[in-house]
Amino acid sequence: MTTLKTAGLSQRRALTTAGVAASTWHYHTHPRPRVVDPMNQRDRAYPNRLSTGEVEAIGARVCAAWDAQHSVDHAFAQAADDGVFLASRRTWWRIAAVTEHPGRPRVPTRSQVRGGAHPKPVLVADGPGQVWSWDITDMKSEYAGVCFKGYSILDVYSRKIPGAAVHDREQEDLVIEMFDRAFAEHGAPKYLHADNGSVMTSQKVQAFLAGHDVTMSHNRPYVSNDNPYSESEFKLMKYRPEYPGTFPSLEDARYFMSGYVAWYNQGHHHSGLAWFTPDQVHDGSWRTVWGVREAALQDYYQAHPERFHRKPKTPEPAGTVGINHKKTDETIPD
Repeated sequence: MTTLKTAGLSQRRALTTAGVAASTWHYHTHPRPRVVDPMNQRDRAYPNRLSTGEVEAIGARVCAAWDAQHSVDHAFAQAADDGVFLASRRTWWRIAAVTEHPGRPRVPTRSQVRGGAHPKPVLVADGPGQVWSWDITDMKSEYAGVCFKGYSILDVYSRKIPGAAVHDREQEDLVIEMFDRAFAEHGAPKYLHADNGSVMTSQKVQAFLAGHDVTMSHNRPYVSNDNPYSESEFKLMKYRPEYPGTFPSLEDARYFMSGYVAWYNQGHHHSGLAWFTPDQVHDGSWRTVWGVREAALQDYYQAHPERFHRKPKTPEPAGTVGINHKKTDETIPD
């Protein structure tokens, strides 16, 4: 700044050239004296600050309201009705925030706001046809803002898809139609799990399921992993190389879903099923295939024992599976 002013510039032009605010330069050249014992702003005695008596009067009215199961706003309004105005509504809330009182209302948790705590859904299956889960996913079309809806049912024990459909919308009648076909071919399960979508919780769908003695189970609110099997199946579908991403028409989406379900049930070696296919676990033919695998593994072990730390054994599918069910080493009983 001194150099610029020496060059003949005014202080204003010098500040503009240097990019320095006038207030910054003023405080730089006229620094304030340091306060030996600074006081926080909240502790300073401003003329407009509430007196101790006024703060106590507001606190007493707030506590009386809490004892009567009323809110701070109720206390503020009641004081106004009584012809008493002690401070603004916002000030009442600031005083209430630091007021300790046994009758102080608890802040409701998210589950309480939604109508109480929700128990964790626990469903266990030790055979096919006992527990199903189902869900709906978006299958994008080639047109902006248009999505087809892929419906899919999954047998939790065998991971088999007993029913699937693709429609241009979510509707109760379409859900019932899909389950009607699946029940006719595979029988009705004992339990059916789903999330909290509108069609999943609709009274019409629940009445239909109740007519087949199927007990409904739903995800807890805000819990994304209460329906892992259906979500995992949809993820597999969309991450396969042949998934087109978008579909020209509803017919194309249905054609893809039909081929995918056939491959998934018959040809997908599922990691959660010890690499057997859903159909093999569903109909029990996995045991025959397991015998072939085990014989090949033991032949290889006899030929190359130095390649193993211990005698190997071909893994088997778990005997008991479920939703929020603790995993065990139990295998499928003979």
